[in-house]
Order: sequence, then structure tokens, then C-alpha cells
Amino acid sequence: MRIRPERVAETIKREMAGILADKLRDPRLSGMISVTEVEVTPDLSTARIFVSMLAPEEARQKALQALTHSAGFIRHELAPRLGLREMPELRFLLDTSIERGARVEELLRRLANGEPIADGDEEQ
Repeated sequence: MRIRPERVAETIKREMAGILADKLRDPRLSGMISVTEVEVTPDLSTARIFVSMLAPEEARQKALQALTHSAGFIRHELAPRLGLREMPELRFLLDTSIERGARVEELLRRLANGEPIADGDEEQ
């Protein structure tokens, strides 16, 4: 029986919420962190975990470092929950799509209200 990467990705995404909330005690992870997406390679060797957080850039980078530093522990926590012979390597990446979406909405709102948009506004 072949294990589907999509099923593994969905399980990792679901289980990561509990691990983030209950198991990790790193002070750099103090803000609200959401796992927005998980992509697993077809050979199940690597899982790219996209996380989003509403925090200043410096705090997001520190949280990403903390997650990367905790990858071994997180793999250990995930292993029995996934039931795989080989646990994928975990790579954590920031998902900025929420911020980009909010920025686009803000620009559209300003346009609809007839507010001027400075040259640098549309490229942020």
C-alpha cells in the first residue's frame, strides 16, 4: 500500500497545531502561529511547513529560527502520530500570503474611496 503525500501533509498540518500549543516552550514562539500549508515531496523525504504569524518581521524571523531549531523534537513528536517508517525532514517557511492579501485589500479600499496611493505603496 502506497502512502499518499497529501494525506501525510494533512496529518502533519493537523498535528502541528497541538505540538505548537502544548509541547514547544521556546519564548520566541510566544505569538500566535498558524500552520497554513504543508507540502510533502512524493518520496516523503521532506515536508515544507508554511507558518503564518501576526508579528513584526524581527519576531517572525526569531520564531522561524526557533521552529528550525526545534525540528528534531517536532519530528520526534510527529513520528508516532504519522506511523511512518521514515519521518520526513521538516523545513519551516514563512507564509506571507495573509499579509499580502491584507495589503491588496487596503490598496483596493483606498482606490475605491478615491484616496491617493503614493508610488511606494503598491510595491510593499
